[in-house]
Amino acid sequence: MASRDPARPNVLLVLSDDQGAWALGCAGNHEIRTPRLDALAASGVNFSRFFCTSPVCSPARASLFTGELPSQHGVHDWLSYHHAGRTGLDFLDGRLLFTDLLAHAGYRLGLSGKWHLGANDRPRPGFVHWYAHESGGGPYHDAPMYRDGRRAPEPDYLTDALAEDAGRFLERESDRPEPFHLSLHFTAPHKPWKGQHPREYTDLYEDCAFETCPQGAPHPWQPLDENGAPVGGESDTRQALIGYFAAVTAMDAAIGRVLDRLDALGLTESTLVLFTSDNGFNAGHHGVWGKGNGTFPQNMYDSSVLVPFLMSQPGRIAGGRTCDALLSHYDVLPTLVEHLGLGHEPDPHLPGNSFAGLLDGGSDASAARDRVVVYDEYGPVRMIRTPGWKYVHRYPHGPHELYDMDRDPGERENLVTDPACASVRRELAGRLDAWFATYVDPAVDGARLPVAGTGQRTPTAPGTLGTAFEPPPACAKPVTPPGG
Repeated sequence: MASRDPARPNVLLVLSDDQGAWALGCAGNHEIRTPRLDALAASGVNFSRFFCTSPVCSPARASLFTGELPSQHGVHDWLSYHHAGRTGLDFLDGRLLFTDLLAHAGYRLGLSGKWHLGANDRPRPGFVHWYAHESGGGPYHDAPMYRDGRRAPEPDYLTDALAEDAGRFLERESDRPEPFHLSLHFTAPHKPWKGQHPREYTDLYEDCAFETCPQGAPHPWQPLDENGAPVGGESDTRQALIGYFAAVTAMDAAIGRVLDRLDALGLTESTLVLFTSDNGFNAGHHGVWGKGNGTFPQNMYDSSVLVPFLMSQPGRIAGGRTCDALLSHYDVLPTLVEHLGLGHEPDPHLPGNSFAGLLDGGSDASAARDRVVVYDEYGPVRMIRTPGWKYVHRYPHGPHELYDMDRDPGERENLVTDPACASVRRELAGRLDAWFATYVDPAVDGARLPVAGTGQRTPTAPGTLGTAFEPPPACAKPVTPPGG
């Protein structure tokens, strides 16, 4: 009856879409209502400084599943073309995903929700259930979904429909002897927001002051659409905030129903539950609406690259803890290998390391001390982040950024030209270069690609490097970052 063995647990991965790490009650947001995710954090570990590998959906998702950098797997921007049916290219064809390791270990796999890595209508190897969105997002009603390879628009509110589909998968799998993995990938809280979400959730925020999302002056790099609205937002900012918060709360309730189903089946202690988002999001933070491509050139603000990350398995993971180690989605694959006992030899070409040791409350403090640096990339924009500093390098000519994260956690004062910080900049730039030189595949090196945050049409390959990506927004005029 699925796995009843905590040492060889089932896996439930819940992935949200465009949810900043700030958009959780357990992260200190006193306005947003996320009681079920807060309870999940209380039952396990809340990783408070967890980073996506690239602050946009498709590259981040590819890195989460493969453990590779974008400059290894070649997905550098969100996939902008219709990748289903006869035009459905598989952008991860031939690459090893952690789901492949689970399938090889005898797990039965299911997907409910957004894939957005190409060939969205076709199940990946090992998946016995595949209910997938046609592309990367869109309206929450009549969403274009594929079930068993056939297009089947979903008339119900998509967040609820995905949770119900996930629940049915759990019911079916509970009677089988094999362990299962379920990827439950919501499109929430990705836009659209206004008029998209049930009144029972939007009503919760009608009188909200939204103190946690102060709206500053528009960022000078933020592209605007033909109506003058930020490309990553909507023209009615207050209704966008109401919709964003409502989308998170509706998703929280849906996740709660899935967890209740898991508990009713007696599978809570033998199921590892992970919750995270593909990338962060700015809802007015820094004067930006959007994530990394909410500006051009792309940004690496913490609000864009920090994601929520919760792990829970009662009885095996010590609960009620917050861990502030610097970790990344590229660390997830080796962590699952260790925690699940998959017996897979670590690939030396992968940049990540297992943080399974941090799941044991007794070794948490000592293990966390070694987690002191993470890296990020979005095309020609790269970042190194330590507990005290952040350096952002834009190939080939900049502008570059340097922030003292202890003194300036809001990243308002760019110190890259400050003579007093020259040695820090040199050190971080050297470490950044050396680290990427170790892992990058020169054939798909993002530092030399015209990635502008406007979409990727075809896989990155020699001879197509200049044609795979959409051109930059015509209205964008790069300027010196604020404070620089």
